[in-house]
Amino acid sequence: MIVDEIHNLDHHTRAGADASDHLKYLAENVASTFVYAGIDTARTGLFNGIRGRQLAGRFVPIHTRPYPYATTGDRTQWRDLVTGFDSMLRLHPRKPGTLTRLAPYLHTRTAGSISSLSMLLRFAAVTAIGDGTERITKAALHEVPLDHAAASVTTARPAKAKPPAA
Repeated sequence: MIVDEIHNLDHHTRAGADASDHLKYLAENVASTFVYAGIDTARTGLFNGIRGRQLAGRFVPIHTRPYPYATTGDRTQWRDLVTGFDSMLRLHPRKPGTLTRLAPYLHTRTAGSISSLSMLLRFAAVTAIGDGTERITKAALHEVPLDHAAASVTTARPAKAKPPAA
């Protein structure tokens, strides 16, 4: 069972306390693996107080980071992720591998964030359907505004030096 947006759980409100108690009940009575997903959960107060300590005692945190791109293995892993998105694309006529060929650009554009990649591709696909092209191109992707997280990382990167003129 996946519980997303867990960082929004506020034990200090009646609704938050009820939700926390319900999650505890489910975890104790449902034969399932539970995954709680959230952002900066340690800083939100999620683990404070009695309910927070009970919740914290029921899982092991796994801290995730954006996909790196420094090694061949990193690039292969990112390409495989993009290939997964490519295979789910339902534009017609579909040309398999279109997104996979753009994997290096997509990593640069999203700073390796899977959520930023997902938002970028979803926006581009909806636009491609709306304008009737049914294609996602590098030019079309470049026109898609980035989410705040990706935009703040990509604008903070130093510009690459241009090669000297011949």
